[in-house]
Amino acid sequence: MNKYISIVFILISSCVFSQEQSQMQDSLVLSFSEYLGYVKKFHPVAKQAELTIQIGQANLMKARGGFDPKVEVDHSRKTFKNTEYYDQLNATFKIPTWYGIELKANFEQNEGVFLNPEAFLPEDGLYSAGISASLGQGLWINQRMADVKKAKFFREQTLADRELIVNQILYDASIAYFNWLQAYIEVKTYERFLTNATIRAKGVERSVEAGDKAQIDVTEANITVKNRALGLEQSKVKLMKAALDLSTFLWLNDNIPVEIQDNVIPDLNIESTVDSVLEIEGLPLTDFVLENHPKLRSLNLKYEGLQIEKRLKANKLLPIIDVQYNFLTEDPDIARSFNNNTYKGGFNVVFPLFLRKERGDLKLAKFKLQDLEFDINNERINIQNKVLAIYRELESFETQNALIDDIVEDYTTMLNAEERKFSFGESSLFLINSREKNLIDSQLKAIELQNKYLKAKAKLFNSLARDLENL
Repeated sequence: MNKYISIVFILISSCVFSQEQSQMQDSLVLSFSEYLGYVKKFHPVAKQAELTIQIGQANLMKARGGFDPKVEVDHSRKTFKNTEYYDQLNATFKIPTWYGIELKANFEQNEGVFLNPEAFLPEDGLYSAGISASLGQGLWINQRMADVKKAKFFREQTLADRELIVNQILYDASIAYFNWLQAYIEVKTYERFLTNATIRAKGVERSVEAGDKAQIDVTEANITVKNRALGLEQSKVKLMKAALDLSTFLWLNDNIPVEIQDNVIPDLNIESTVDSVLEIEGLPLTDFVLENHPKLRSLNLKYEGLQIEKRLKANKLLPIIDVQYNFLTEDPDIARSFNNNTYKGGFNVVFPLFLRKERGDLKLAKFKLQDLEFDINNERINIQNKVLAIYRELESFETQNALIDDIVEDYTTMLNAEERKFSFGESSLFLINSREKNLIDSQLKAIELQNKYLKAKAKLFNSLARDLENL
């Protein structure tokens, strides 16, 4: 009778295996590379990251606008009781240049009965061309120069910040995929052991009917079936949650969210491709260049921007010395009409006596630089130690995975041996269930270790802040 039970067990197992193969063939595998490709291309956060680059470009354009040529027209007129008091026109064309120098061309035409004496001009108006310059504040650096330089640094900083944002969303998406993979494997594990327990229970029932087993063995076998079914239901809930979490990272081109369907499964051979997908394959610790890290690049560029601000504040300690000189002529078509005898010029000097505001601003700028230096030094050590710890963690996981694989293999051997003894009537259902429980626990532990190992690789990718270029 025991021999008959063994034959039934083998036949049913073959059928179950065939069903599982058929289900696998009907399923669609969502590979890790394809999944991250969708995330990087369509996820809203990834699109927001691209906006940061455009914001940097827009800021630079805005700063360069400070050097745009300008046309200014000032026209005022007053007429009262048929008397033209005044009609004044002042048109100016200005070209700002880099070192606090401004080129200017001007046309003035004034008419009226009640003009100020200094406003009397030739009938056809007066032309002027000249230059204005700052010889104190604003000569070597001014607000316009500082804005352009800081905008250039900010543009480069947005490139580094974009890498950090994209890297973070890809890391979060990777963790969701690994959790989905773990939940899926756990479901398949419980399904397999539920099938084994069900087959075993049917075999025990037949043995009881034949008088080879006691009725209590049926109860014990059914308890095992129910326990396996309970574990399966719990794992299905976990898989459902993991699939929904994964779906939050999947979007289509038109900002349409995608939900994972039941026939979509993860890549079970992910360990052979995860390094190449995350682009950490063949990347030893010695190849890690700390200064190339986007976080440090971003902070260093921010530091350069604060250096510009500090130079601007230091320049405020100089006196304001603005000078201007304009040649005057009635006929601008004749170049020789501009001469030194007809001109309009002047200067303006301003110098605060105590400079408390300026000195205070300079100190604040220096404190900001010192504060950022502390952040940079702290971030440098944090990144270095974090990367080093992850490399050591990965080495440990490789050892742990090898050990747990051996443990699973040993427990499988013990369970197979116990089932063989049971078929000959030399073992009990209790011992088989005990061996099987140990095997289940070890396999779940192996699945958990695989999940931790994959997450450690994702943490390495996140710590290196790499941007996936091959997706």
